[in-house]
Amino acid sequence: MDFETLYNAALEVLKPRRISEDIEVGGVAAALVTDKGNIYRGVCIDTACSMGFCAEHAAVSAMVTAGESRVEAIVAVGWDKKVMSPCGRCRELLMQLGNPETRVFLSPGTAVTVREILPYYWAE
Repeated sequence: MDFETLYNAALEVLKPRRISEDIEVGGVAAALVTDKGNIYRGVCIDTACSMGFCAEHAAVSAMVTAGESRVEAIVAVGWDKKVMSPCGRCRELLMQLGNPETRVFLSPGTAVTVREILPYYWAE
């Protein structure tokens, strides 16, 4: 799967908005592709008391809900439509899914593996 396809899939769900006095959603969107070629997307949920979660987690949750578990590539996009590197929590989740060779797109021409952005992994 190429960068443009995943990037555009993420942009389709990037819709920053406030849904209550305490919750903002959609300021970051993510799209991933599995080993079966399916694309799953998700958006962040930011809450006043830090109980929200990242867009990458939402996309992984959609994938797992659909019965899949192997991420081949992922991209996250911020409200300004710029590609974002996954935070530490998201890197850990991607690594624990069991494919350290998952490609993480950092720009149109740059992809690195989860192993490369999470060196010295604690479980190895």
